[in-house]
Amino acid sequence: MARSSTLLPLLTYALLSTAAPRPQADTTATYVASASAAGASPAASSSASTPGQPTRNGTLNQFEIVGNSGVSAQQMFLGTLNKVYILDKTENNPNLQVDGFPAWGSEYDLETDTVRGMFVLSNTFCAAGASLGNGSWVNFGGNQAVTWGGLTASSQTGGGPYDDWDGGKAVRLLDPCDDETCNWVNLAPMTTRRWYPSVEPLEDGSVIVLGGDEWGGYVNDASQNNPTIEFFPSQGNPIGLNILNNSLPANLYPLTWLLPSGNLLIQTNWNTAIFDHKNVVEYALPNIPNAVRTYPGSGATAMLPLTPANNWTATVLFCGGSNLQPDQWVTNWNIAAYPADQSCVSISPDVGTDWTYDSTLPEGRTLGQFIFLPTGQLFLVNGGGTGTAGYGNDSWAIGHSYADNPVYTPLIYDPSLPAAERWTRDGLGSSTVARLYHSSAILLPDGSVFVSGSNPNPDYTVGPDVKYPTEYRTERFYPSYYSSRRPEPVGLPSTISYGGASFDIQLSAEDLVGSSIANASCLIIRGGFSTHAMNMGQRYVELASSYTGNADGSGVLHCAQLPPNPAILAPGPALIFVVVGGVPSVGQMVMVGSGQLGVQPTSEASTLPQSSLPSSTASSSGNGTSSTGSTTGTAASAALPIAWSSLLVGVAVLLSGMLVL
Repeated sequence: MARSSTLLPLLTYALLSTAAPRPQADTTATYVASASAAGASPAASSSASTPGQPTRNGTLNQFEIVGNSGVSAQQMFLGTLNKVYILDKTENNPNLQVDGFPAWGSEYDLETDTVRGMFVLSNTFCAAGASLGNGSWVNFGGNQAVTWGGLTASSQTGGGPYDDWDGGKAVRLLDPCDDETCNWVNLAPMTTRRWYPSVEPLEDGSVIVLGGDEWGGYVNDASQNNPTIEFFPSQGNPIGLNILNNSLPANLYPLTWLLPSGNLLIQTNWNTAIFDHKNVVEYALPNIPNAVRTYPGSGATAMLPLTPANNWTATVLFCGGSNLQPDQWVTNWNIAAYPADQSCVSISPDVGTDWTYDSTLPEGRTLGQFIFLPTGQLFLVNGGGTGTAGYGNDSWAIGHSYADNPVYTPLIYDPSLPAAERWTRDGLGSSTVARLYHSSAILLPDGSVFVSGSNPNPDYTVGPDVKYPTEYRTERFYPSYYSSRRPEPVGLPSTISYGGASFDIQLSAEDLVGSSIANASCLIIRGGFSTHAMNMGQRYVELASSYTGNADGSGVLHCAQLPPNPAILAPGPALIFVVVGGVPSVGQMVMVGSGQLGVQPTSEASTLPQSSLPSSTASSSGNGTSSTGSTTGTAASAALPIAWSSLLVGVAVLLSGMLVL
């Protein structure tokens, strides 16, 4: 049934509900690493339910305003197939109350577009998060307790007007649920304050927390810099990291990826490094060209799809941002009018240390965000044409915003096309909502993109004279495949292992109409934790596959498990899709790995059956590979496809005299 974009937000306001009684607020509670309610791993042989068809009637390539987020979506992630969890900063939110206080957390129901207010003990302003290997989600850091206008509260342990606690060292945990009984639980705090940290899932199901500062501000400075990393669950005291000392002032939310080699790529300000987190060694790499992509430059970044065709080799793409130099990150001039950068560059750090120029953006963009579509394309949404992230009371600010000239029309980047032809916006509709600082976006199971947030203000700010108000409207964007009849694969697993026996997915003749089993692929997308134009932990991995076509037009897709290397996709919850001829199934939740924290079991990769088609169709069905390049034979011949590259990087660094620590 079609939904009214005009009436629905009003209905949503009427349906906003208050939270259940607040959970325990004991900030000394310790974390016990066990399977969460969300992440308890069922038997490997069990299967998820067969996906059906999308339930929306959205207009293709268009945005639709569908509801109200309850709290402004500064942070957001998909917790279950039907629930999105949203966190905001503590402020005077009049739209949703929890225990008589303004809410800064909510649970959004994707089926009904209604929200439940959630109690969050401490201030989550500019925190960060990720999923753990057992299915829990964890959130770190934030701001001190505040009162109206973001001013420091007299009490840092609760009280009026918001009953918020200091969040600088906070650790918060959530086990997502569908029955509206789950709540944020506050754990023992970190030993150091972190505002604007980054979080990245690791191959044992734990996470690493990087950087940040103590008290916030437009950019960082030496007096409050936190140039350290720590792990959760804790592995002891924080550890110093040279790149976070050497990259001031624009080194907040350091861009970080776990590489298939097991090392981390860290890019912040102009600096780039490889970090061997197991041996605590850094290797400096050449500076990123053209622009600052970290906050507050805030370029769009993503690791490109890891596929059998590229041997699961990581390439990380950076687009837009700001080319401000270190002495320009001051607020005594009109930053909001400064043009954003148009360049795109990439690096494949497990293979080499050179930067490569990619297709240029059609216009400069800051605060843009990449979201993976199941097709392997990247959807670039949100952002502004001038300025940077941040807000303040400066005379030149747009209200309070340090960014201006919203880019309302999205772009699609296709990494399979030639380098000069990867961007398109042909046929893509524009949003009507300015999404600037504090906007978020995530992929939904039906393949649409959920977009919300934008609040470049120190407090709740709305009104006819406010150019960029505190934004609560939620939107969906419906990609070109949305209304196509979706494949309904039978046999999707609920767990994925690292190596081991392959599994078969049945596709009916109706699933394959207009295409072929030879054009089918199986893939996993982890949507990540969305905040500040980033999706921390976002990753796209295609499984090796082969196929058997049947005379009646149906077929079997033989899918390998993940390669026996957890660094290719760290354990935890994700979505699994089957794509046929560019049309994805509706995604289903899958638990990657054991469902527990700790060293993940690995097995030898199985050998897939040889691909085959009935003789009557084989001659007209292509070259025997999937639409995204899957091959037959050994399921994961590259269990550690780039282990040799660590030696390459080490030699290069030693020769250049750049080895540190």
